[in-house]
Amino acid sequence: MATSIRLDREDDLAVLTIASPPLNLYTAELQGELSEAIGELEATPPRAALIRAEGKIVSGGVDVSLFDAQTNAAEAKVLFDEMLAIPDRIATLPFPTVFAAHGLCLTWAFEVAVACDIILASEKAKFGLVERVVGLTPTMGGTQRLAARAGVGRAKEFVMTGATYDAATLERWNVVNRVFPADGFDEAVRAFTTDLAQGPTRAHAATKKVLEHYEHGGVAEANEHITTIAAGLFDTEDLRGAVKSFLADGPGKATFTGR
Repeated sequence: MATSIRLDREDDLAVLTIASPPLNLYTAELQGELSEAIGELEATPPRAALIRAEGKIVSGGVDVSLFDAQTNAAEAKVLFDEMLAIPDRIATLPFPTVFAAHGLCLTWAFEVAVACDIILASEKAKFGLVERVVGLTPTMGGTQRLAARAGVGRAKEFVMTGATYDAATLERWNVVNRVFPADGFDEAVRAFTTDLAQGPTRAHAATKKVLEHYEHGGVAEANEHITTIAAGLFDTEDLRGAVKSFLADGPGKATFTGR
């Protein structure tokens, strides 16, 4: 049976591919495979992960028959809890995560994107949370994660209109980090993510932890934890080696192992 999710390892980089074209719809089967792939990343962490999709679009959204199968609110709550767990687990992975959007990216795929650390988009990409067409609100954290990046007003507009927005607009909103030309997009995002994978992985994890505290309690909470988090990096081989390299050879000469 064809798989909907593929997880490949390229040295220190993991590449998770949504591979159910032409629409890459969210189904119960895809959910199970995606959960399993995330479990592999949790069990054997790479130094960075790239999430991408095959086909002309990233995703056309959720297979609506999945919603039709829910007969009451209690059943829907179970399904939505399982769906929300996917981006929540991605957000807590202890290494850089990059989402590559080369085309149309709707609903669940966008919600996975904003759970990643960095979103890279082709100039041809478009994004939308279009749940309003079935009388629903997004359930996988997209609304609140979009608000964290772009503000509450933008999140309300995005969800309530159900419109699609181009990559340039979302870059202006601080949702998309960078927009690349369509030609050579795959190569550009792999190079970007590979560079992250070759960096100080433990320091990147520390940065994510500091920002997690910031998101929870602002600058004050982050300040309560930053010195402990940063001091812990003195127990890593990467920091010790990079300091010695800097003193001996100057900046930018150190190599990192992730330890």
